[in-house]
Amino acid sequence: MDDILHMTNRQARQFMLLKQGLLGEHRFIGKQGALDYVRQAGCIQFDPVDACGKNAELTLQSRVKGFTKQTLQELLYEGRNLVDFPDKNLSIFPIEDWPYFERYRRAARESGTRFPELMQLEEQAKNYIAQNGAVSSDDLPIDGNIHWHSAIHWSGAWDGQTNAARAILEQLYSTGELVIHHKQGARKYYALARDYVPEHLLDTPDPLPDDFEHLKWRVLRRISAVGLLWNRPSDAWLNIWGLKSPDRNKIFKELLEEGKILQVQVEGIKSSLYCNAKDLPLTERVLENGTYKPRCEFLAPLDCFLWDRNLIRELFGFDYRWEIYTPAAKRKYGFYVLPVLYGERFVGRIEAVSEKKTGTLRIKNIWFEDGIKQTKKLMSAALSRIKQFARFNECGEILFDNEFF
Repeated sequence: MDDILHMTNRQARQFMLLKQGLLGEHRFIGKQGALDYVRQAGCIQFDPVDACGKNAELTLQSRVKGFTKQTLQELLYEGRNLVDFPDKNLSIFPIEDWPYFERYRRAARESGTRFPELMQLEEQAKNYIAQNGAVSSDDLPIDGNIHWHSAIHWSGAWDGQTNAARAILEQLYSTGELVIHHKQGARKYYALARDYVPEHLLDTPDPLPDDFEHLKWRVLRRISAVGLLWNRPSDAWLNIWGLKSPDRNKIFKELLEEGKILQVQVEGIKSSLYCNAKDLPLTERVLENGTYKPRCEFLAPLDCFLWDRNLIRELFGFDYRWEIYTPAAKRKYGFYVLPVLYGERFVGRIEAVSEKKTGTLRIKNIWFEDGIKQTKKLMSAALSRIKQFARFNECGEILFDNEFF
């Protein structure tokens, strides 16, 4: 019996797009839809750059009907359904997954013992927060610099002399004693975790204390986040500590034997792909070769769908590079450029800037992919999406730098 699923290239593309909620009628609607998507993905990446929405907001606006930036704020800082913490670098994930990241908090606690200055001030900081509520590093009455670096900070850690108040807050956040209470722009305010994380989660021991079983959980979670993934080196595995090629090979083998993933052979792609076995009904649906209502969507630069850009290039023929860290003179496109999806294809890219002072969404450029015909239907869908994108960015006016429509 052949246990391998066989898909055409188009069927594989449809599978991934439907799984992501990017094709056909919206699967994810409103606040509950945003929460459902994050639970499906396991985590969405956070990045503080805000040219036309932050990465996490952009990820959700492309999938969730009725999503606003306030929706995410409510899920994070009012309902506390989601939490900010490192996963795939700095991320947002469901609060119920808190116990699974105990090993990261433990590593931060152990790392902190190497900095006596830091430890002496932690109790002072916690007592101040207990008495005064959420604080930023500017509010905490601890002056000077200390030597410190973080064991788990997404950017790789500060190393050297660091503002003492900032270091203490970041350290206590890394150990799980503090959580982010809210943000004002890029400024973070911290509060005691015991006041905001449900007690039963704080008291729950690591559900997967075995290192290998933890790695298996993380790998399956990332496969589910993307939809289809291969057993190859990939940015999709970023920040899974200790995941080496031999471990990854063993994990894929065991997940397959346990019936937790399905092997998929896609037309034109040599490497086997894998999906979560829970997605079997969706694979059966796409094998029926149905057609779906096209939508025009602008994707986030660090969108879950784009975590393996080599896979996107092979499946969709779309080569995307985020050029934010590329020197301006060497950029092919622009500083903060979003992929444009229409139906089952990537049709181009757009550089949009939200000018908050004037309430204007400025469309600096649109680049269409080679071979894409700028039909009335496509251009109408793109213009409609730009208008929706302006509302998402709370802009009342749209300014085009060039004549696109």
